[in-house]
Amino acid sequence: MVASRDLRRPAVIVLQALAVAACYYAAARLGLMRQLVVESAVVTPIYPASGVAVAALLILGLHVWPGVAVGTLVLIASIAPVQLDVLGTVAGNTLAPVCACLLLRRAGFRLSLSRLRDGLALVFLGALTAMLISAFAGVGLLVASGKLPAPDFWPVWLAWWVGDAMGVLIVTPLLLMLYTVRLPLVLTRWKEAVLLTLITCAVVPLATHSTLSMLFLVYPLLIWVALRFRLAGSMLVALLTSVLATVAATDRVGPFEQLTRIEVMVKLQAFNGSMALTALLLSAVITEQLNTRRSVENACQELVEVLEHLTAGEPPPPRAPRDRTDR
Repeated sequence: MVASRDLRRPAVIVLQALAVAACYYAAARLGLMRQLVVESAVVTPIYPASGVAVAALLILGLHVWPGVAVGTLVLIASIAPVQLDVLGTVAGNTLAPVCACLLLRRAGFRLSLSRLRDGLALVFLGALTAMLISAFAGVGLLVASGKLPAPDFWPVWLAWWVGDAMGVLIVTPLLLMLYTVRLPLVLTRWKEAVLLTLITCAVVPLATHSTLSMLFLVYPLLIWVALRFRLAGSMLVALLTSVLATVAATDRVGPFEQLTRIEVMVKLQAFNGSMALTALLLSAVITEQLNTRRSVENACQELVEVLEHLTAGEPPPPRAPRDRTDR
């Protein structure tokens, strides 16, 4: 029996790593469907594979890191011939999410994203800090191998870094939300959810494709969704908006029509970044306040019960253990 368990554990780890590699590759191919030309390099405005890698390491554990490396290697092999310098890119793309996971664990990160500190940790540690590794490794190797001129380093590096960070900011919260959701779902606001869906499907395409530059219309919608449906609603709206904005930017339509390549990249990344930050941090603040309010209400209710029993001359009832869903 013990031997069977010992054999089963490595098999599970291998299967998990292969699943991570497949998901990483699929997410990367989706990201490569839309590209921007920055100087003499082609970059992706949003690289969802980085978000998949960070979420997989947080949920499954650091032992699945070979899956990230294999997914990166297969992706590169499907695009161009594999050369020795590719190993540096694979190492950078693997080390970045591993460092993100370690930094988030060090900061006491909870997968439920139920506190403001969790949102701040994901933004500044998981996205902005850890993704510096993949950007420096990838662009640095391009310059070192002569595939990219040295003067183009910083513009390409910025685009690479922001693309990886955007993948973490948008994709990782959605995957963590799917992992921590509890079934069955209580759909007490389904009418409002349908109304918000219809408004989103009307406002977001208009804001991202109109030549009148109405991207600001997305923010009141994000605030409304975050207040009513918190992380689930706000991140879904942020994902839809970032996808449509990326489509408009790569097609050079709407607010991106008469801009240069650098201006398109800066405007798109600034909009996507500020929108993702608004959705993530606002929903985290609202969730934390609601959890605090529930804790205070439960404490008051327990105090009332204790006082009632003491007044009646009875011993106070035993306290039931609280169900902690935060991880």
